[in-house]
Amino acid sequence: MQKRIEYCVPKAVKAAPAGPEWIHEIKMDGYRGLLERDGDTVRLRSRAGLDWTWRYPLIVEAALKLRTKRFALDGEIVILTETGDADFDALHGNRRNSEAQLYAFDLLALGGDDLRALPLFERKDRLGRLLTDPNAAIFAAPFQPGELGPGLFKAACKAGLEGIVSKHRETRYRPHTCDWRKIKNRAHPAFSRVF
Repeated sequence: MQKRIEYCVPKAVKAAPAGPEWIHEIKMDGYRGLLERDGDTVRLRSRAGLDWTWRYPLIVEAALKLRTKRFALDGEIVILTETGDADFDALHGNRRNSEAQLYAFDLLALGGDDLRALPLFERKDRLGRLLTDPNAAIFAAPFQPGELGPGLFKAACKAGLEGIVSKHRETRYRPHTCDWRKIKNRAHPAFSRVF
């Protein structure tokens, strides 16, 4: 395993960007997690660097089932309801930890290669090719490219979701110069949540 990776952290903004150079994702209500596999060793760490490998066994098991033996994924740890919505209360209350899944939205390393200097659209393409089983506990986060950011944000709010994250398609994974923007639904409980 490599030394601890610093996360790209999105900046909070009030409006979603529109333009062909943007990629938009639904913001899942969960915990940020970094999943690394090196051979038979898997580690899942929280944003604060805590080892959560023991806490979410289904994610670890899914990582070991992948044919690729070396990779690092950035994503959101979520517990889903029967309707596919994120259940933050179950996650935060340590209920149903054995059901937690990883909503992977970035691929930072693959097969021993550090991919953080590649543009986001290339990392997304490789992530999609790595995670092909839609029924696995690790799945590639869906995204929408292009100018529909404002419309997607409106739809996310209407559906009662947390919001969206918009990322410039050329973004390299550099924590301090990361052009990621989160647009949060002010009516969602996560908007005022403080831990």
